[in-house]
Amino acid sequence: MAQQIAVAPMTIEGRLLMRMFRNDYSEGAAPEVLEALVRTNDEQCVGYTEGDPHCERARELIRAACGRPDADVEFCVGGTSANVIGVTGMLRDWEGVICTRDAHINVHETGAIAACGRTVLPTADADGFLTPDEAERVWRFQTSTGRHMTRPALVYITNATEIGGVWDRARFDAICDWAHSHDLRVFLDGARLASALTSDENDLTLEHIAQNVSAFYLGGTKNGLLFGEAMVICDDMLRESFPYLQKERGGLMAKGRLLGAQFEAAFTPGEKSEAPWWRYARNANACAARLRDGLVDLGFEPYGHSASNQQFFRVSASQEQALADACGCETFYVLDDDTRVVRFVTSWATRESDVDELLAFAQTLAR
Repeated sequence: MAQQIAVAPMTIEGRLLMRMFRNDYSEGAAPEVLEALVRTNDEQCVGYTEGDPHCERARELIRAACGRPDADVEFCVGGTSANVIGVTGMLRDWEGVICTRDAHINVHETGAIAACGRTVLPTADADGFLTPDEAERVWRFQTSTGRHMTRPALVYITNATEIGGVWDRARFDAICDWAHSHDLRVFLDGARLASALTSDENDLTLEHIAQNVSAFYLGGTKNGLLFGEAMVICDDMLRESFPYLQKERGGLMAKGRLLGAQFEAAFTPGEKSEAPWWRYARNANACAARLRDGLVDLGFEPYGHSASNQQFFRVSASQEQALADACGCETFYVLDDDTRVVRFVTSWATRESDVDELLAFAQTLAR
């Protein structure tokens, strides 16, 4: 379990709330990351990220973890910035990106890709996993009239998916092989990649991902850092475009060392030779599994199958409101029968006692 820092309970209008399960970025920084920021606070470093010793050391650690000494490693302030730069940096004006209909770039980023003049081409896949069959259907349609339609040039996938699914190697290889057979690049959104790769159901490795995609990023915002994502770039087009797009689209931090110092701390091996970035995710996953099993035992119905730190459950409107008031969980969907799908998210800072407190409250709502 990750080292814990005492956090004051949150109150609304004087009413005491248990620890929030709303998301995995409401927490502050994990201990190693916070200590690194404090320890380096008096240093004067060059601006941005080139030549800053902490950024350079973080790059070395990340390349080693990915098994790609030839990769470029760049730093983004957050997931939307990483997605916008990564996706648009590998597309020309007339090209588009194939993704699932629930992909983050399609539903949760306020049209950021379209605002940059690029087109999102969603499939009908309904479970968060992009399939070769659906990608092929979109590809054939978009290329059926030549220059009169946006031409696909990129595939976008997310691990873990929007509803907590974890990619296995067979699925991952299938979509990468399809993309490569059609001369399409592959971009992997890794906002919760640490959770996916430490899941009990995972059989992928960071090295295998790095050998098969054009670019991906290692999420820090949702895994123990105050903010930041580390982009691993293996594609020449994105290597060239990244620094210019990062500046042009407002994603370049003058105090880049803040990103470097955090990733340096997160990827420096520590306890049992494991980098903290992995340990943070293992803690989140263990707490999520405890919560999932406990809610199922109480009679709550899961929505889909998640093996990551996000857990989704069907609840009634009254249960939805009670749970939101108590632990801040979000409503993701309202279904046709008026049942609600709520999402619980655990993090590096979640404790087993936090889960047990929520389960005790949920027991009072169980039918």
